[in-house]
Amino acid sequence: MQGTVDGFSYGLVTPVVAFLMACLGAALGLSCTVRSLRARGPARAGWLSLGATSLGSGIWTMHFVAMLGFTVQETPVGYDRVLTFAGLGVAVVMAGLGIFVVGYRGATRMALVTGGTLTGLGMASMHYLGMAGVLFEGQFAYDTLTVALSVVIAVVAATAALWAAVSVRGFLAGLGASLVMSAAVSGMHYTGMAALHVHVERAAVAATGETPSALLLPMLVGPCCFLLLAGVVVVIDPLVVTGGRHPDAQGDRRNGGGVPPGAVRPVSPAPVQGRRGPYETASHGGYRPPRNH
Repeated sequence: MQGTVDGFSYGLVTPVVAFLMACLGAALGLSCTVRSLRARGPARAGWLSLGATSLGSGIWTMHFVAMLGFTVQETPVGYDRVLTFAGLGVAVVMAGLGIFVVGYRGATRMALVTGGTLTGLGMASMHYLGMAGVLFEGQFAYDTLTVALSVVIAVVAATAALWAAVSVRGFLAGLGASLVMSAAVSGMHYTGMAALHVHVERAAVAATGETPSALLLPMLVGPCCFLLLAGVVVVIDPLVVTGGRHPDAQGDRRNGGGVPPGAVRPVSPAPVQGRRGPYETASHGGYRPPRNH
């Protein structure tokens, strides 16, 4: 029997909140990636690790909040705890691979394409692994072309977001990159849901596994609290990540006092010296009489 799927049981509440969580994770992840480009050694690895965990947590939280509005009219649904939280690990690892490539290879074309592809594939892998953890009396089927489209959306938008984050400076550029990355996460999710077809075997049978309400508490207390803590670290106290050194300190030495690469280095004014008289030399500051020929 064909099941009737509703992805918006709570109206616009779940998609809006899901998008905002994706924005938070994307903003933190991309901000840490940009800061890693100005650091070296353990500081760079620290920024990238924080960025990977933030971005992966944002992807996972967006998916789960959106799934709170998912219902099948003919049967209740539940969630497998292992597969649900395994998706968090997949999102963090794949997002980490993507931003580590950009963090250590720089903003080159190949690094951005590779990093964006890995990050986009991480979004898709997390989504479909999470869907595999949905338990009900039936099975899912997917439209192949729509699934492929969802993956393309994730990869292209993630690549564009990484490029904007590391290539364009300024608050508006960072905000735009975060919105593009959030659009990649949300667009991939809802395009993947549009590819879904549900076949119900038996109706009105209680589903096994965890209910959405049972997973709500760890979702909020875990990844959401981490995102808030990461935001505090990034905005207020970056020294926690860099081990006591400001992230721009090493860049300051390389670029002559903190001048960003490609910017015009300010020229320090030369010391003002008194004008020498016609007979004044460096070794004699006073009057020197002319020689008699």
